[in-house]
Parts: sequence; structure tokens; C-alpha cells
Amino acid sequence: MPGISEILCIFTAYGRNPLTNTITVWYILGVMATSISPKTSPGKSGRALRLPIRTYDAALRYLFAQTDYERMLRVRYNSDTFSLVRMRSLLKRLGDPHKKLRSVHIAGTKGKGSTATMLSAMLHSCGHKVGLYTSPHLMDIRERIQINGELITRAALTRYINKVAPHVKQMGDDKPTFFEIFTAIAFMYFVDEEIDVAVLETGLGGRLDSTNVVKPMVVGFTNISLDHIHQLGDTVEAIAGEKAGILKRGVPAVSVRQVPAAEAVLVKAAKKVDTPLLITGKNIDFSYRFESSRETGPQTRVCLTTSRSKFEHLPVPLMGEHQALNCGLALALLDQLKDHGFDIDDAAAIEGLSRVSLPGRMELIRENPRILVDGAHNGASMEALMRSVGQYIHYDSMVVIFGCAGDKEIPGMLGQLMRGADKVIFTASDNPRAADPADLAQRYEERSGKPAQIAPTLAEAVRIANNAVTRGDIICITGSFYLVGEAKKLLEK
Repeated sequence: MPGISEILCIFTAYGRNPLTNTITVWYILGVMATSISPKTSPGKSGRALRLPIRTYDAALRYLFAQTDYERMLRVRYNSDTFSLVRMRSLLKRLGDPHKKLRSVHIAGTKGKGSTATMLSAMLHSCGHKVGLYTSPHLMDIRERIQINGELITRAALTRYINKVAPHVKQMGDDKPTFFEIFTAIAFMYFVDEEIDVAVLETGLGGRLDSTNVVKPMVVGFTNISLDHIHQLGDTVEAIAGEKAGILKRGVPAVSVRQVPAAEAVLVKAAKKVDTPLLITGKNIDFSYRFESSRETGPQTRVCLTTSRSKFEHLPVPLMGEHQALNCGLALALLDQLKDHGFDIDDAAAIEGLSRVSLPGRMELIRENPRILVDGAHNGASMEALMRSVGQYIHYDSMVVIFGCAGDKEIPGMLGQLMRGADKVIFTASDNPRAADPADLAQRYEERSGKPAQIAPTLAEAVRIANNAVTRGDIICITGSFYLVGEAKKLLEK
């Protein structure tokens, strides 16, 4: 806002012309009014946020002030709460960027991020510009939006939040959620950067997920099991039905082998929309085997053959038998893209696959003592983790630090802990959805007959674990990606 000295300078410069002075006064009053009453948007604490948002920190404050179902324990799962109508309304205001994208859409209970990352790495290695949209993030929210492995910059994310914020304000009481806003930003960013293909992971379910506004070239299904039972249903059939909601008429679909109940749901849903459903290991020639040698150490190799592709004995870059299934799905999706005009050089794709690494999945983040982190978040993924640790890592005993969300399939996760852990320390991440560690410990002790420890914070849990292990032991931190993210931040310090 101009001060008295600036006003005098303006009058001196323009002389005594009445018309000029009148215009000048109105200009100054306008600037003063704008400075006193800026355009605002409500913040988390109720304080106003100025628009435009000028800093990255202010942009994040704005973003986190929006309704965030990822941090709520009980959320009604219906078309009002998870509204594709609202999502499409926001996107229409932004120029419908989702309609300008060529995409691959991936749903499932576990393995979505791994599959999406392997597919995007192979496409990038073949010379394509690839957008990758995943969730949740471990340490930095920008992990969710990447192009060719590079995170969206802070400046770009701030710029896109400024583009979206005025439209969010205009939508009145039916404001988009955090995830809807972030998904819209990803779409806009990918279009503006002129990517060749977007690899999109669903957030929750599929049918009502914000990403389900696209019409992809192909869809993929990773393993479907019990998770988010309060929202998606307490049976595999119900959950599979929600995941199947991403199927589109005429859009081919590929799935890993599912339990019979889930597979039957997918087959029925595919027939309903008259689209082909291919299943690796069933009507796609696929196999894998685990091996260990002195030269390569323990690893899994996969083979996949179609009329267009032949991949033989490829080493899976990520540890675990479950990652072999995810790798097979990524290869099958890559094969489908050959039908859409994508130039895929199999040798280049294999080279890209070999370079894949993924934080938070069977990741050893410290050597002394050895600390492994994994975002296993339901019974099936916990079973895969316990089996994979036994296959890939030599240890005397394993201390598990465990914390999960209260709406997860807790009995199944505790059952797997009983089989794999020598000692368990229950704690909680800094998330409102986190289950009470004391409740988890009580349920574990009643079921297993084994004692457990409780730590109010992750830092305290790590201290207890450090004191309990010797040179041949290993500490495993698991139960949720939020806990894994906190562990990585804690140990980086």
C-alpha cells in the first residue's frame, strides 16, 4: 500500500490537472482497498490465506486445510462423500485436462505403486515421457506426482495450487477434497508438460475414486484382499466389486491371479461392460521362480510370453514373491500398449526394469543395527513381508515395530506377526487414524499368548528395539506407509 510520501510524489509528478489528480486518487484508493481486503481462502486454523499463494509453505497449508479423508478414521463411503460429479465439475472449470491424457489405470489392494513404478520405468527407458501418479507418499507430498522419475517441483506445485484455488472457492459448500484437488493438479501438470502417457494408481477402491474420470488405454488389477473394510466392504467379493468399477467398455483389462471369489467378480464385471479380461498365469503365459546363488544372491525371476512379447527369466528388481506377480502385471500392461502405437523396445524396457528401486518396500535403511522398513498394510501384505524376509535376509531374530490405522484388517495382520516376529513393539504414527498401541498389544497378547511392548512414539520404539537386538538380529518397522515415512525421517536425522 502506498504511503504519504509516495502519494505526494505521484501528485508532484502529475501536476495540478484536476482530471489527472482525480484518476490518481481513485487508483490509490483502489490499491489501498486491495491491500486492506485481499482475496482470501480459509486456512486450517481459521486464519485467511491470501490469493495468490506466494510460497510453497503457504501452498501446503492451503492444501492440507481441505477435507482429507486419508486422515479420517470413519468416512462414509458413498457418491456424496466420494463424488465423481464434483470431481468432473472441478475438472471442467480447469479445461477437462483428464480428457487430453492417454493413460493406464491400476487398481488393487496391494502392489499398485510397485506395478505402476515398474511400468513407468520401462516406458521411460523406451524413450517415452511418462507421468506417474501414486499415493500415499512417504516423506514428501511431491512423490505423488512425477514425470520420468522426477518429482514435481515446489514452484510448479505452488503454481498449480494457485490455478485451482479460485475454482475451489467458487464451488461454494460442495468444495473438492484434498485428494480431488491433488488429482486435478496431476492431470493439469501432465497435460502442460506434454507427456506421452500417464500411469495412474487409484487411491481408495476404484468405482468412486477421483482418478476414475479417465478413459484409459488399458486397466490393471493387482492382488485384491481385505482392506479398508469400513468403506469398501468386509468381504473380498465386495472389495473386488469396488475395484472393478474402473473397467470401461471396450478398454482391455489385465489382472494377476486372484482368489476365486475376487476373480469371479472381475470376470462378471468385465462381461457386463463387454471388455476383455486377461489374467497372468491363466490366459497370459506367465511363470516365476525363486532362486539363490553365490553370484546373484536371492532373487525371483519371471517369464511372460504373448503374441507380441517374449520376456524370459527377467530378474525382479524388488524383493518378494508378491513383487514377481506385480512385475508380471507390469510386463503384461506394457505388452498391451504395443497395440496403441507405443514404440516398445523389449531390451530397453528390460534395462529400465533393472534400475527400479522403490522406497518403503522391503527397504534396508540402516546397517548397524539392520533396520528394514516395509509399508505392509493388511493381512495379505503382512504375510508376503514375513515370507520375503525369511527368503531374502539372514538373521537370528527379528524385532518388529508395528503400528497401523484403526480401520485396517487388524486380526489378519496380528496373525501374521505371530508367525514371523520374535518380539513385537506396538506404537502409532502421527495420524488421527492410527490404532491405539495399547489396544493392539492387548489383542496380540490375548491371541498369541506372547508378551508385547508398547511405545508411545516411534522414536521410543526404535530406542527399545536398539537395546534388544544383537549383531545378527534385524529390526523391521511396518504396518503402514505413514509409519514407514516417519521412520525414514527419524533415522535420517
